[in-house]
Amino acid sequence: MTDLADPITNSATTNSANPADGTHFRTCPLCEATCGLEITVKDGKVGRIRGDMDDVFSKGFICPKGSTIKDLDDDPDRLKHPLIRTANATGNADGGADGGVDGKSSTWREVSWEEAFAEIDRGLKEVRAKHGNDAVAIYLGNPNAHNLSSALFSNGFVKSLRTKNVYSASTVDQMPKQLSAGLMFGNLLSIPVPDIDHTDYLLMLGANPYESNGSLMTAPDMPGRIEKLKARGGKLVVVDPRRTKTADQGEHVAIKPAGDSPWLLSLIHTIFEEGLTKLAHYEQYLNGLEIIKAIASAPEFSPETTATATGIDAATTRRIARELCAAPTAAVYGRIGTCNQAFGTMASWLIDVLNIVSGNLDRVGGAVFPKPVTGGANQRGANGKGRGVITGRFTSRVRKSPEVFGEFPASSMAEEMTTEGPGQIKALFTVAGNPVLSVPNSDALDAALPGLDFMVSYDMYLNETTKHAHVVLPAPRILAKSHYDISLYALAVRSVANYSAPVFPLKDYEMAEWEVFTRLAAIAAGLGTEVNPAALDESNLLDQVTKLAATDGSGITGRDPQEIMTLLGTTAGPERQLDLALRTGPFGDHFGSREGTSIEHLRNNAHGVDFGALQSRLPDVLRTPTGLIELAPPSLVDDVARLRTSLAHVAAQQGEAQGASPDQAPLSLIGRRHIKSNNSWMHNVRILVKGKPRCTMHIHPSDAAVRSIVDGATVRVRSSAAALEVVAEITDSIMPGVVSIPHGWGHDHDDARMTIAAQNSGVNTNRLVPSDAIDVLSGNAVTNGIEVFVSI
Repeated sequence: MTDLADPITNSATTNSANPADGTHFRTCPLCEATCGLEITVKDGKVGRIRGDMDDVFSKGFICPKGSTIKDLDDDPDRLKHPLIRTANATGNADGGADGGVDGKSSTWREVSWEEAFAEIDRGLKEVRAKHGNDAVAIYLGNPNAHNLSSALFSNGFVKSLRTKNVYSASTVDQMPKQLSAGLMFGNLLSIPVPDIDHTDYLLMLGANPYESNGSLMTAPDMPGRIEKLKARGGKLVVVDPRRTKTADQGEHVAIKPAGDSPWLLSLIHTIFEEGLTKLAHYEQYLNGLEIIKAIASAPEFSPETTATATGIDAATTRRIARELCAAPTAAVYGRIGTCNQAFGTMASWLIDVLNIVSGNLDRVGGAVFPKPVTGGANQRGANGKGRGVITGRFTSRVRKSPEVFGEFPASSMAEEMTTEGPGQIKALFTVAGNPVLSVPNSDALDAALPGLDFMVSYDMYLNETTKHAHVVLPAPRILAKSHYDISLYALAVRSVANYSAPVFPLKDYEMAEWEVFTRLAAIAAGLGTEVNPAALDESNLLDQVTKLAATDGSGITGRDPQEIMTLLGTTAGPERQLDLALRTGPFGDHFGSREGTSIEHLRNNAHGVDFGALQSRLPDVLRTPTGLIELAPPSLVDDVARLRTSLAHVAAQQGEAQGASPDQAPLSLIGRRHIKSNNSWMHNVRILVKGKPRCTMHIHPSDAAVRSIVDGATVRVRSSAAALEVVAEITDSIMPGVVSIPHGWGHDHDDARMTIAAQNSGVNTNRLVPSDAIDVLSGNAVTNGIEVFVSI
């Protein structure tokens, strides 16, 4: 832990007339790795960006995205002023006469912030007056998780909308893991992460951190961490339908898409059958172990039986189970490949069950619970016990999907917009999201958005989604925002903290994000546009302080709220809320009650502060009603019957396929990730898309041969939802029977204003995904294992 009395010098500025000139240290906000950057500014302009060699977490590592922040800030396509769209009956408006943005079917008019907020107030009131609160929906995109103001202020806006129709990227990405963790441990962010720096054996399913930089596991420089794992004699096993860059670093075990749940059960089956179970110090906190044993010990989950469904032979399965239990320390980790499938919640659950029965939960070198410096729900209140999680408090209108953590499946948005009746969505807010490219059956959503009565987007770009909005509010430049990774540090492999002050002040046409969210919340709450954002922020902060002062174990229990408010200062914005979280967190100074951290401490330590490796947190981390680890949540136990039915169906299909013509056989579609991409929004940076086109379909040589496909040929891919054409790339890195197309592409829409992306459009693989293909427990989209037919 860094000595609190020995601060590191902050950014070194020069004597230039420009106050921003000098060297700035900040955390990269472009993915989950949270790498430190060293940014040089001269004459008010960014010069060099490189990895911060002294960053306590990343130690100089940087990926290709980190150095492009300047390009994002300077992108001529980036929106600077609020826009209001006026429909053009002729479809030929040029928009130039009124200073707007050129358009093909609409006139975009640049307006003041006040005019934009007035139009939002008018449009929202009109929709609510006619159709009620639930006629309004909101979609929150992935970048919100990387954004300090979004993390602290967007929730107030969502609550003020008073609608059940809340959607986010979580249900196309990670909801299964949040749900399984909540059911087992009592909180959606009580997600054990691999102690990668100390483990001897890492079993990884459906993850490719050499490209993703890690996900639901904040650990910069994953390549370096994996190399150190191997250097100390450890072993990496990667289970994936593709031989990825990560798989090249260890043993690659090819698995059929969606085969994870039966394979995990086979590993657990072997552990029980061969008496390999280790329960370590947490045995007394387990509830449901006998239920798990009964399920996994069933003959249909033996390695010999599941081999057909998984593609993994029994000998390999048994060997890996033995290695996992024999290793001095081990951890099992799964990511998006295990979430985006029909049994995503089950696979997420079984990963932690496997960590538990192999003796590797909550131990150094195993799967450990992070301890974020800003605290969290599993660090406050009565330790070791809580309310747990409840889902299904209400259901969506059309398909009756249960809510999960207050959200409905993002894949259900289009049907809620086009199906008439009470509660039909008539208005939509999107915040830093592009669901037209990222949700299943995206053609349906693209067709549904023009039918809305009102739509508002907060974004950097006019993209494939925001082009449909009636009002677009621009986000400020990345380097004009302060930064702290509240969400991502909650999943970090060390307890670290790093605050980044803005490099540049806001320009006169920019508005601070906290103020945008506060004003939107005021409009949604019926307070109109004539509000004082600073006064609202003051009131909301006082509410937070008052609640913490009345909460056991908060760090300020019993303190006078007004005293704490005085110590927090009077400057509105995210810094005060961040300071409150830091000072009441596990390493905080508790506002003078002890030595500890604060935002001032972080300001004086520009390279971050490392509070140490993760340690055991059981039983205090639990927030289940029983105070125990719920090893066998009823909803997951009940879902095993669906898995059995699915396995029987797969077996029957394989029998039928034996008599089919090979060139007519269906293939299984999966996605893939590239280190230069982060979903769709960074494809407008030339340096990140230049070179050989990446949006291709990977296909195994044997599958290509029977279909007479040659490398580089354009092929037709058809699913039950849609068809598209894409360039084939023949490679033996993918297993037979499987094809792969990366997600986040398809920038070929009229009226979008992303010039570089349009020149490198690629295809949108989510067009092929049926909107009703979901993991029934979490509502998460099923984008892996989609049946497709490929032909020339």
